[in-house]
Amino acid sequence: MDPRPAPAAEVVRSATRTLQAAGVDSALVEAQLICAHVLGIDRGRLMIADDLDATAVAEVERIAAARARDRMPLQYLLGRAASGRLDLAVGPGVFIPRPETELLVEWTLAALPAPAPEPGPVVVDLCAGSGTIALEIAHARPDARVHAVELHDAALEWLRRNADERAAAGDTPVEVHHADATEIGTLAHLRGRVAAVVSNPPYIPVTDDLPAEILAHEPATALFGGGDGLVVVVPLVDLAAALLAPGGLLAVEHDDTTGDAVAAVVSAQGGFGTVEQHTDLAGRPRFVTARRLDPGRGAGGDHGGNNDDDEVVTSARKGTTR
Repeated sequence: MDPRPAPAAEVVRSATRTLQAAGVDSALVEAQLICAHVLGIDRGRLMIADDLDATAVAEVERIAAARARDRMPLQYLLGRAASGRLDLAVGPGVFIPRPETELLVEWTLAALPAPAPEPGPVVVDLCAGSGTIALEIAHARPDARVHAVELHDAALEWLRRNADERAAAGDTPVEVHHADATEIGTLAHLRGRVAAVVSNPPYIPVTDDLPAEILAHEPATALFGGGDGLVVVVPLVDLAAALLAPGGLLAVEHDDTTGDAVAAVVSAQGGFGTVEQHTDLAGRPRFVTARRLDPGRGAGGDHGGNNDDDEVVTSARKGTTR
């Protein structure tokens, strides 16, 4: 090991070559992220960063070599992932937050009732994973009372860690529940009291046509929603209908091939009014929203079919609504 300090630009170039040789996409960006992580600075400050000492250089080389060798997601190797306004802890066993989910978060924040003197809205995040949706809402809306539901033990550990971190940073604490988002009795104490149910559930139709690093490292329980991508979505929508107060909001992320199917599931549930499909910034179907009907005026019963007020809107808004 060369004991002399090395300029950041030189270390980044070396890491980039390692990643490029392994066929890693965006090798330069990843090398910059690795170097910035080791230095404890933002990537944009690398140009003015101090030289790296031998220990720091060795750590950059170690992470770059591990990424090249095993193709483990960079977020797992760094232990952190960007999540909208937040930076969350992630690692093996939990789904890595994706930028597309931020659109669902922004829609929900814009649709929630404005802060008022009375207690804030109750929000439930089903299949919370690392906590990205729940924690972003709690961060942006300190008055909200946010509940996060996660079934799988490995993901639950990351969720609890992130919830503790954000509470220590001053955000309103999120209440974490080890529970099943497909069981109708989950969070029974909140039945009929919730202002918004949000979810990024396992929704990919089962396939092996995904990047190898995703298939090899991210948990299948967080990725796949059965052959049609709806195995979790259908019972989750029933639970949402049970939890929501009249006028409450539902927002569910989905695969870009299942937008029509998810909208049809929500409409057919019988407890929701206008169902809207929303696209991401690339114009791909990405999430569905709806508003809970007053059960006294609805179609009655789960999967009771559409009532006269139900409508599926297919001319979706693109991107954020805020």
